[in-house]
This record gives sequence, structure tokens and C-alpha cells, in this order.
Amino acid sequence: MALRLVIAEKPSVAQTIAAALGIKGKQDGYIEGGGYLISWCVGHLVQLAEAAAYGEQYKKWSFDSLPILPEEWQYAVDPDKGKQFKTIKELMHRADVSEVVNACDAGREGELIFRFVYEVAGCKKPMRRLWISSMEDGAIKAGFASLKDGRDYGALFASALCRAKADWLIGINATRLFSCLYGKTLNVGRVQTPTLKMLTDRDAAISHFQKEKYYHVRLDLSGADAASERISDKAEADALKGACEAGKAVCVSLTREKKTAAPPKLFDLTSLQRETNRIFGYTAKQTLDLAQSLYEKRLLTYPRTDSSFLTDDMGGTAAGIIALLCEKLPFMAGADFTPEIAKVLDSKKVSDHHAIIPTMELAKADPDALPESEKNILTLAGARLLFATAEPHIYEAVTAGFFFAAGEFTPKGKNGLFGGGGGGRNTSPAVSMSRVTAVRLRLLQSTVGRFQRTWLLPSFSAM
Repeated sequence: MALRLVIAEKPSVAQTIAAALGIKGKQDGYIEGGGYLISWCVGHLVQLAEAAAYGEQYKKWSFDSLPILPEEWQYAVDPDKGKQFKTIKELMHRADVSEVVNACDAGREGELIFRFVYEVAGCKKPMRRLWISSMEDGAIKAGFASLKDGRDYGALFASALCRAKADWLIGINATRLFSCLYGKTLNVGRVQTPTLKMLTDRDAAISHFQKEKYYHVRLDLSGADAASERISDKAEADALKGACEAGKAVCVSLTREKKTAAPPKLFDLTSLQRETNRIFGYTAKQTLDLAQSLYEKRLLTYPRTDSSFLTDDMGGTAAGIIALLCEKLPFMAGADFTPEIAKVLDSKKVSDHHAIIPTMELAKADPDALPESEKNILTLAGARLLFATAEPHIYEAVTAGFFFAAGEFTPKGKNGLFGGGGGGRNTSPAVSMSRVTAVRLRLLQSTVGRFQRTWLLPSFSAM
């Protein structure tokens, strides 16, 4: 019987795929059953060879040997993973294996990981591609029912290979150059070095920042709080204060402007990383690792995405997940919520993968049983789906002008009207920014705060 060889990126993913396909025959380095052989790469199993592989002259770091520009690129198996590579190579060359399925992560790096192994192992058998955005059983089965021709992803592999070679050329040559020039190891990278420059510039700006003392004169106007413009001179501020104490305020203008704030978009990876850093202090890598772990647990869709929309055919799926979230998330208890799902659907704005959302596997899971960090990510992704499908927040921006003989004061505020908030929550025109900031901090510190009918939580809007 002809067998189909499936190569996953990690052992855990291989086990999930095997479970979805009902395969239980564990072997040394792979799983067998039902016409399938399922193995795994253990990350970057094969990589571009080090500089020393291109000649004896490159074993020592020398200015005279630069630049190093390979004419024919060489590859090397990770010495710590040689056993698994041997297993995959043997499986690829088994006579009963008719085709090989790339089941590594559906993205650029996943494509690179598989292709390196496929090429170095010398495999010539037909190549298929499993392309899924969720590790749910249904998604896996649907993916295998509609496998793609591996050749269709040649451009994706080319882009990944270009990135890898660029990293190699810049990293090896620039690192050796600067290390030789300055007599100590100085690591230089295509990404890390510009990032380091940004960090040093920011640090320098902070270090050289000069504090400037300034003053505001604030007026208590029977429930309204108005503040003057910034005043640098204390004597001038004191004089203004004294003049105000001796006079009466006159409201000379009142402007009301109706405004609409659209709900936030769904998370792509970058916006998720930005939000988790702001709320929880997670680094970009920590967020990606946590999201990847949830993906492998089938609780979150594929995290490496640059899209903030779902495809047009996911309306029913989104509705089901929202209904589940309303049951699972404590802050949704008792909420009367009717989602507007159409606003998050747009196939034209989805390339390889749709936005990051929870999956229906949440129905079988207990979020409280997850590590706190993973629970935070899952809760935030779920909350963002709710917020993104809420009504627009419509409010009235109010600006009042108060005049004293001593000067003019202008308080500003918001008056909630309807949509997203259901009306009824009024904010005095005199609400100070300090109070708004305090509310923001309280909400952020409680993850997503308490879900209010006004989706416009401060963490999702510019105040």
C-alpha cells in the first residue's frame, strides 16, 4: 500500500495531526497508521552552513578574507538533531512512500524548514502542502481533504531563502569586519543592529532630557474643572491665580460636536504584541511564544499573520465563537450583545492567514486551567473579537470657553450618546485628562476591565 509521509515542524504538532487523523502507532521518530507516516523536524533541522565550510581561510576571522560571498550555497544538518534528520531521510526514501506532505507552519519560515530538509535529503517525490490556520480537528481534516500542490509555494520558499541568505551575508561579513576592526566580538545583524540603533537613540534622548518646570491654574467651576495654558513663570502663574480668586468666570462659548469612533480591528501579530506589551509587559517574543503555544493547543488560530480581517466565509464560525466567548468570559456575564460580524469579514484583505481569534476548541477547555500568561493572551484575543464586532461609539465632544479678566480657560470633555454604549453615561465637559488617565490605568491593570457596552476601552483608543 502506498503511504503518505507527513512532515510537521514540531513533535507536538505531529501528535496533534496524528490524533486528528486517528493514528496511534508510535515509532522511533515518527507515527504510523492509516496509510500515513507522520514525522517532525524539531525546528530548523537543516540550516545554511557556517563560513568555515567554504574554505580553510575562513576558519579564522581575518580582515583579509572578507568579504565571504559563496558562489554555491552549502547546507548543514544541526549536529544535535542528526538522528531525526536521518529518520526523515530514510522515511522519504522508503519504497512505499508515494508523496511527501509539508505540514510545517503555514508561513514563510515553515516553508523554509521543510524545503531545506527535502532538498538536503535528496527527495524527488511529489510534494503536497497542508495549509491551515487552526489546529482544530475539523481544520486538520479539511486541510488534508484539500491538500495543495507544493510547487504552488515556490515563491514563498524563495522569499524565505532570500531572507536567510541576506541574514547570513550581513551577519557573517559585518560581524567579522567590526570584530576585527575593534579587537573584540561585535555581533552585527540585518535586523538586530538597526533595532539596537533605535534603542540607543531612545536611551540617549531619555538620558539627555531636560526637565522643564511649568504651572497650570485650575478652576473649580461647580463641577467643572478648567485649566489654563502651560505657564513657565511661577510669578506669572501666581498672579493669574490671584486675579481669578478676585473675579467671576463668564461662559463665553459652548461648542458641541457629534463624533463617531469605529471599533478596533482584530489582532494581527504586530498589534497583539503591541497590546500585550502595553498591558502585561510581555516582549514581542514572549507574546509570539505564548500565541504559538495556544495555537498548538488548538485554542487560538495561527499567530504569524499580518491580517486584521476574517475571510468572507467565516461569518458563521465567528458568530459561534462570539457566542462561546459570551459564555466563557466573566466580564460578559449578563451582557446584551448583538455582534455586527460583517465588519470583520473581508477576504480581499486576507493574504496567507486571517486575523488571530480563539477557536471553537474553547468550548472544551477551562481557561482558568491555563498558565496565567496564556490565559491573558486568549482573553485579550477573545475580547478584541467582541470589541471589533460591537457598534460604533458615538459621543459628543464638548468645549466650553470661560473668561476672566485675567485670562481665558477652556475645559473639554465627552458626552456619551448612543451606539456601543447605549447612552446614559455622561461625562462632564470638565473631566480632566488626569481622571481619564486614571480610568485607563485601572482598566488596563484588570486585563480588559469589565466589558462595558461602550467597547471603547482606553486601551483600544487614543485619548
